[in-house]
Amino acid sequence: MTKNYKNIKLDSKYVPKKTEEYMSDEQKAYFYNILNSQREDVIASIENGMSEISSNINIDSLDGANDEADNSSSTQQADNQMKFLDRNKKLLAKIEAMLERLEKGTYGYSVISGEEIGLKRLLARPLATMTLEETEEIENKER
Repeated sequence: MTKNYKNIKLDSKYVPKKTEEYMSDEQKAYFYNILNSQREDVIASIENGMSEISSNINIDSLDGANDEADNSSSTQQADNQMKFLDRNKKLLAKIEAMLERLEKGTYGYSVISGEEIGLKRLLARPLATMTLEETEEIENKER
């Protein structure tokens, strides 16, 4: 019977090794913890960004005597904050897709070939969905 990787308590020094079974419960737990931590950080960043935008809107509406330069600066700042929020929302969607792949048992395997992505690549890029070779091949075709 396999353990539920979500409930496995790993040693704080644990790092997946090539000598272990690929995508063992311990490795799944390791990546689950990383992805979940990233997810929490991104959600907090989105919430802070939304709060900041709301706060800036309230300040701008209270300060009715803004000149044109102030308005332009505020508009640019709001635009930058919206772009930042949009990027974070896209990142959150990618993280949640990886957590779903973990749940389905497809995390760590290429979406193209089904081959192992490899621990080295996943440790560097936990959101990787393809092998390095597949990624390079696609990038070369796009050039």
